[in-house]
Amino acid sequence: MITQLTGKLIEKQPPQIVIDVNGVGYEVEVSMQTFYQLPNVGETLRVYTQLIIREDAHLLFGFADKNERASFRQLVKVSSIGAKTALGILSAMSTDELAQAIAQEDVKRLSSAPGIGKKTAERMILELRGKLSPSNNTDVASLVTQPNTHQHEDIVNTLQALGYSEREARVAVKALPQDIDVSEGVRLALKNMLK
Repeated sequence: MITQLTGKLIEKQPPQIVIDVNGVGYEVEVSMQTFYQLPNVGETLRVYTQLIIREDAHLLFGFADKNERASFRQLVKVSSIGAKTALGILSAMSTDELAQAIAQEDVKRLSSAPGIGKKTAERMILELRGKLSPSNNTDVASLVTQPNTHQHEDIVNTLQALGYSEREARVAVKALPQDIDVSEGVRLALKNMLK
């Protein structure tokens, strides 16, 4: 089991990053919550990881802190929620927001995440009640964003990678300022989509 990686960030294109650990590049999928906290390319970082082995692939998922990884592990235990959907949920809301939505049985809030309908949201509440705890931000990396010249198109592509349709993504991006960077744009777009 690969439980964490510490190395140099050599690529970041949401939702994937590549970390060079002693000459070996690990491709890691991260939530947008983690992506917002990444340092600049070329800098050192640590991510907590979860390895998922399928017949056709070995997938590595990375998280800024242990609490986000624990939430991911609980989410994939819920029937009909796979790793990509769990990552989409953690991209749409923080671990604290997820724990709060579960505790308050907020079906509407949960079903606003990509790939989650009303029945799945109700199942999440039933199966996750009491299993998610609020985060302690002691392990969180420093928050750094990187500007991008094709911001709106990259934001649309990121939202699509998180499970939203192109139409939903383009509507969400319309309201954003032209010069916004990708990380902030995705965060604001997700926030507006979840209202």
